[in-house]
Amino acid sequence: MIDSHTRVFLSGNASVPHRLLAALVERAPELTGVEIVQVLTIGAADYAAPAMSGHLRVNTLFISDNVRPAVNAGRADFTPCLLSEIPGLFRRGRLPLDVALIMVSPPDEHGFCSFGTEVGVTKTAAEHARLIIAEINPRMPRTHGDAFIHVSKLGALVPVDYPLPEIRMTETRDDVIDRIADHAAALIPDGATLQLGIGAIPDAVLCRLVDRRHLGIHTELFSDGVIDLVERGVITGERKTLHPGKIVAGMIMGSQRLYDFVDDNPIIELHPTEYVNDPFIIAQNRAMVAINSAIEVDLTGQVCADSIGTRLYSGVGGQMDFIYGAARSVDGVPVIALPSVLRRLERPAVSKIVPSLNLGAGVTTTRNHVHYVVTEHGVADLYGRTLAERARALIQIADPEFRDALSAQARQLNYLECAQKRSQTRRCGGKATTALGFCLIKVGLTFITRMGDQ
Repeated sequence: MIDSHTRVFLSGNASVPHRLLAALVERAPELTGVEIVQVLTIGAADYAAPAMSGHLRVNTLFISDNVRPAVNAGRADFTPCLLSEIPGLFRRGRLPLDVALIMVSPPDEHGFCSFGTEVGVTKTAAEHARLIIAEINPRMPRTHGDAFIHVSKLGALVPVDYPLPEIRMTETRDDVIDRIADHAAALIPDGATLQLGIGAIPDAVLCRLVDRRHLGIHTELFSDGVIDLVERGVITGERKTLHPGKIVAGMIMGSQRLYDFVDDNPIIELHPTEYVNDPFIIAQNRAMVAINSAIEVDLTGQVCADSIGTRLYSGVGGQMDFIYGAARSVDGVPVIALPSVLRRLERPAVSKIVPSLNLGAGVTTTRNHVHYVVTEHGVADLYGRTLAERARALIQIADPEFRDALSAQARQLNYLECAQKRSQTRRCGGKATTALGFCLIKVGLTFITRMGDQ
């Protein structure tokens, strides 16, 4: 049902239809010029292997680790786009879709299947594809919200029965992660609504919120870390100003425990990304806290989170959506959190607070949008600050090993005034003030003399 020169959308995250994908790879030698549009996929990426060149070509809107080598080698394409705006590419026909490969739950008694773990981008893509080919998997949890499609809309059904991939989001924690989490958690008040993402830092932050009350969740995705806080009564959503009492997200990734937790759970609502990630929707949550990560931050507050110099690494994802949304929220707290230094085995340490972004690095979040930057050394509050104030604040949360060098570089860039220049300014300023005083006295005496003559 897939012909040459067609554009195919591939559902991602924990809902990658692996049997369909394997069948497409097997048939690929018979095809030419098939474009696979995706956001983030999990597992092996045989469809992006060198042998697929000329047959299948990936166009990814967020670079996951399984297709990163292909993108940087030029065998795959990358289309930068805010996560909130990706569905609009399909809806408006900017990226018209011929086929959508998806995975859904079995239909209920009314004929509706749930998109389960991945509603965000997939629902809109499926609705605007000419043909939907769907794996029907009884292990796909049935999630609530705007998460359903009627079985009559599916052009082909492929019954499968295999477990969803389990993603362990908690990386190895260390003292650096714990100290970052301490500083970030201190910014979160009772009654806040959280977007924390996934990974070691978000999980460590969640562990520090057991003494909070009435927290809510509005996030592009969440993982196992929220379950314990729901069971402890910390996450209730009772004070949310939008969707009170509900955990709102676009997708989920985690363990089987998480998939069991969300299955037919009425407090969980999954919605399309164009809604969940819309900054103006996000801002309707009072005390919206958004915590996102970065690869490097320069002394003016520019954030790079999608590339290492010219080497493409990921994408903007939802960072800009949530940073801006939290900034517009009443009492909102937008946070960029990162370790102050990158330490590599048998290689010199590298500061992640830098004078200027590396050549070719993408600006994921502009300095105009950044409020708080957190490292293990503290919190830099940049909002409404001058470049000099920003530079000083960021140098203070940099690794002590690099602070002197950063200060010297900040002076070279004229972000900070050098001591010699300040001394000269004070001396010259004193002379100028004296000369100006004598001049004013002379003008005044002349004016008085003329008035007397008149």
